[in-house]
Order: sequence, then structure tokens, then C-alpha cells
Amino acid sequence: MMIKQSQSIAEALMSIEAISLKPAEPFVWTSGLKAPIYCDNRLIMSFPKVRSLIEEELIKQIEKHYPEVEVLAGTATAGIPHAAIIADRMNLPMVYVRSASKAHGKKNTIEGQLVPGKKVVMIEDLISTGKSVIEAADKVKEAGGEILGALAIFSYELEAGQRAFAQENYPLHTLTTYPELINFAVQSEEFSPYKETLNNWYKDPVKWFAQAN
Repeated sequence: MMIKQSQSIAEALMSIEAISLKPAEPFVWTSGLKAPIYCDNRLIMSFPKVRSLIEEELIKQIEKHYPEVEVLAGTATAGIPHAAIIADRMNLPMVYVRSASKAHGKKNTIEGQLVPGKKVVMIEDLISTGKSVIEAADKVKEAGGEILGALAIFSYELEAGQRAFAQENYPLHTLTTYPELINFAVQSEEFSPYKETLNNWYKDPVKWFAQAN
């Protein structure tokens, strides 16, 4: 059976522990929420083979969904290295968006030259609620950039995130998603007994958290 590229990406991320699953001993997120998954895509930078796979797939998605792109904008901080690598390979200008303006100098929020009217694609590593990349896109828009949409490596596919992008009318494309990851993971003996609980989490994380306590 041919494996979908999205599942190949999920497998690659799990192989370097950029994504970890612990349904029996959930992770505690910064928000205090418990979850069976933890994602640290910063690890991609340390694994050349996986890194190359990710960048090649991101480029393919840009060429497919955003062929008119003129500038790539990385979100601070995890989107920056991917935006830089892709911009170099595609010979495109790149900027990055700070989470907060600098407190000194020119007090920039956007680093690099953003020419008003240029068509911009936001590059992010991870989508949960979508808040950080949407705020970054809004800053680019305020500075005169035309937002074509966003591209990310992984999305939890949480309802809050999907709703946020729909409200802002920012298209979003990702290399792989939580449901695709779980479809791959539960094929193993380690995670097959947890198929139901893993699927239930992303459908209602708050209810899952309550039941885990």
C-alpha cells in the first residue's frame, strides 16, 4: 500500500522525536492543559535528512498553493529558520515577524525589508489555536503586505484553530496533521490500544483533560 506523503512526514517527525506521544502519561502544556502529544519542531534543524525532506515539501506546497508569492515571512521563533532556508532555495526575499516590537533602535516588529503591496506567505512550524501566526500575519498586513496565506509543518487540527483562520480569511496549508499522525501511529503495537483516546483528544481537548484528571 502506498503511504501518503503526509503520513511519511508524520513518521519522520516521530522518528526524531519532534513529535512525541504519551497517551498513558500525558504531557502538561504551558497552559496547564494535559495532552497525549508534545510537538517540538525545533528539533528538525538538528537532523539534516528530515530537515531536507521538510523544506522540499514546504517548497512544493508553496509552488502548488501560492505560486504568486513574492516574500516569505517567518514567525518568531520556530518559523524563522524554515523561512530562511526556503527563501534561499527559491531565491525569494524573506522577513521575519517579532512577537513584540524591539524596545530600542528602530523598534521594529518586522525585520528585513517588506515592500508595501508585495504578496506574502507566512511560514510557521506548528498550528494549535493559530493565534501566533494570525497575529504575525496581521502585522505584515498592517505594514502593507498582501497576505496570500500561511504554511505550516504540523497542525493539531483543533476546532479553535480552524475557526480562527476561517474568521480571518487566511488560507492555511500544512504538511501533516494530528489526525494523519494518529492514523499512522495506531498501526503500531505501542499505540494501537490507545486509538480511541488519541482520537478523542483533538475533538475536545478540554473534555479529554477533565477525564484525564
